[in-house]
Amino acid sequence: MNLKSFTYPEKEKLKSRKLIKKVFEKGKTIKSYPVLIRYIELDDENNKVGVSVSKRNFKKAVDRIRIKRQLREAYRLNKENLTNSGSKFAIMFLFIGKKKIPSKKLNNKVKMLLKEIR
Repeated sequence: MNLKSFTYPEKEKLKSRKLIKKVFEKGKTIKSYPVLIRYIELDDENNKVGVSVSKRNFKKAVDRIRIKRQLREAYRLNKENLTNSGSKFAIMFLFIGKKKIPSKKLNNKVKMLLKEIR
């Protein structure tokens, strides 16, 4: 395990509107409250990951940004579970809870969901 595997480079960020739309229209869903993942398998690209937190549940931008940061960090620490499978995915993490949760709990949820994908 080298340090390169723990990065979250620009090329892994899900930014394409077309790809995001495809993930929501045709993607599979798995959930472990308070995290929901929508994903599709990709052809020979890098994994693409995006995060989203509802403005309805968290009115303050500070709270939304913190949860997004926690989700990205949990992915970054656990992405080796996904990259070892050989398949490439476009993944959207959605935080569907109504309360903030500790990073450790969120990390465990993301780890479990990423294992379930492969």
